[in-house]
Amino acid sequence: MFLTLKIALSSLRSHRLRTILAMTGVLLGALALTAVQHVGQAMYAKAEVETAKLGTNLFMARSGQIRFSPVGGTSRVRREATTFTIADAEALMAQLPAARRGSPFAGRSMPVRSGGSKVQSQVLGVWPSYAAVRNLETEIGRFLLPADEAETEKVCVLGSKVAERLFGSSEAALGQQVFFFRASARVVGVLAPKGADIVGSDQDDQVLVPLATYLRRFANQRWIGGVYIQLASSGEEAAAKAAASAILRQRHHLDPGEKDDFSLMTARDTMKMQEQALELVQTLGWISSGVSFAVGGLGILSIMVLLVRTRRLEIGIRRAVGARRRDIIRQFMLEAGVMAGVGGFFGVILGMGLVALVTTFGKMPLVVDPLLLGGTLFGSLLLGLAAGAYPAWQAAHVEVLEVLRNE
Repeated sequence: MFLTLKIALSSLRSHRLRTILAMTGVLLGALALTAVQHVGQAMYAKAEVETAKLGTNLFMARSGQIRFSPVGGTSRVRREATTFTIADAEALMAQLPAARRGSPFAGRSMPVRSGGSKVQSQVLGVWPSYAAVRNLETEIGRFLLPADEAETEKVCVLGSKVAERLFGSSEAALGQQVFFFRASARVVGVLAPKGADIVGSDQDDQVLVPLATYLRRFANQRWIGGVYIQLASSGEEAAAKAAASAILRQRHHLDPGEKDDFSLMTARDTMKMQEQALELVQTLGWISSGVSFAVGGLGILSIMVLLVRTRRLEIGIRRAVGARRRDIIRQFMLEAGVMAGVGGFFGVILGMGLVALVTTFGKMPLVVDPLLLGGTLFGSLLLGLAAGAYPAWQAAHVEVLEVLRNE
């Protein structure tokens, strides 16, 4: 066996260009399979992280109709409604059996300024429980207190980006006054950086104020945008949706068949939108790698057939000095297997290098799937053996006397 392998490697070295060309197709197939599937898994992992940023077991009832983009999962309100009230939010928090805690919210984008600096930011009126519901932490100062809500205090908590743009740092922002049109608020805290969530909202680029203060002093309105509710467990999502729909339709006096003037969703709903796009990407990855592997297999087959024809004299001499047919088959199968195996190995190495670059620049977690890597290498080897089977059979059935007579 060792001698046969030595002969096979010697033959491959003698035909370097053909060997490299045969390996290229397998290399590209292994690279495509490794890179696309690992990047897809990294995107899944990132989606899980971004889902956690929304809040643990988060459920949201939103005024109006929300439309999601199939690619990226970003959302926007398609049709506003002014029928959602704090009483609706309180009814949901009290009547949903799975509800643990919640916070109504209302807000819109508006300019926020201090001194000569001004930024456009999302200003949200929320309850003090909003921090626990959305898994927010303050880096400097404190969050909103129940007394701030009860007394409609003019205080606010800044996102880290807003604090940096207005004051240069989170420390410098604490205790300063910021202005929203003609209203003002004192900064009592700055949130720890958290980044954008899965629905495309940058949680570092927002300003949180007491909900009562927002409704009375900033917006002069009675309706709210909706309510965030933390459920007891993720398994309660379907039941919570059904119960919330019944409660809101009854409270909003909607007749059977009449469209909802609200939207219900969970963090998992937004993730499902991204998963559909990721599944398409991974399917295309399987197709592209399959085509590359097929081209690589055909390349090995054609080159091995050509090698058999050009090495008929070598085969005849080996047979004449005692080599058996199975020795010839083993040699050519080894040559094909080595070409495919080496091509697959370098394809995996290059693929993982590409994955490392993509995950680094895309700020995604690096995922390494040993089963996928091992399967790719094993599949490459099997492809080579399959592609080399017919040429090996041809080589083993070369007529010795005819070859020696003619060549």
